[in-house]
Amino acid sequence: MQEDIDAFVAYLVAEVGVSPHTVSAYRRDLQQYAEHLLAHGSSFLQATEEDITAYLGTLRHRGLSRASVQRKLSSLRQLHKFLVREGLTDKDPTRNLATPQPARRLPKVLTVQQCLTLLDAPNLQTPEGLRDAAMLTLMYATGLRVSELVSLRRHTIDAERGVLRVRGKGSKERVIPIAPLALDLLQLYLQEVRPHFEKYEGEDGLFLTRRGRPMTRVRFWQNVKQYCRLAGIPEDTSPHTLRHSFATHLLEGGADLRSIQEMLGHSSLGVTQIYTHVSAARKREVYDATHPRARRRDASGEMGTS
Repeated sequence: MQEDIDAFVAYLVAEVGVSPHTVSAYRRDLQQYAEHLLAHGSSFLQATEEDITAYLGTLRHRGLSRASVQRKLSSLRQLHKFLVREGLTDKDPTRNLATPQPARRLPKVLTVQQCLTLLDAPNLQTPEGLRDAAMLTLMYATGLRVSELVSLRRHTIDAERGVLRVRGKGSKERVIPIAPLALDLLQLYLQEVRPHFEKYEGEDGLFLTRRGRPMTRVRFWQNVKQYCRLAGIPEDTSPHTLRHSFATHLLEGGADLRSIQEMLGHSSLGVTQIYTHVSAARKREVYDATHPRARRRDASGEMGTS
């Protein structure tokens, strides 16, 4: 099998042009695979789908991450395709194997206090500060996507009913309630700032820059970064973090998933269910940090996390 590995590596270098680092990774993966097959009386040309499934199982049993297993399987696929292409066999045992799906990352969320600190960062005594405060507060109060926020028009706000109409993905319209504080800031912006920012007749964008044009996604993202620095919030916070925080805090407050799904504009409940995992993880952190039964004494007699 070493000859097969050498031939495959030569092919990668000469015809594919992969980097030396990638070559080393392929060689390492395939040598481990060869050792497994040899220990079970098999070889590359004799390997079956069951052999590969068993090998991947041993990798997972050794504690390798899903991403590492996925990379090793990719090495195996490339090798067996090469062996078929070279006419050394007519069977590819990896053909029908499913690729392990990467673990879904939990979305980053802020604590309630971090959100409130961020919302207090803009200077309400300046026109831009009042506008930005209205935007940040509205986003946290409604869970809007940033693209939806900057696309709002004046007529989409129903101040009398305290709701917002927004057209999201797939041109689907949804109605979202607006918290009183967000509505108050929004009305203050409309009364005291927007008239001074209007430069073009017929411009219906809700949030305008001083030049009279609607706020862009990039500009708003830059503003969020600036306010994160002022508030001492991690700078990897993005506008979308406020959307995730909105959903997580609603769930922690007792809101049902179906209502959160409708407010976020998710096409399926399955997408919204990620926030149940976020909420559970946050509760675990709080429990581990604060509950006496979650802590034990270490060898010195001090309390430590179990």
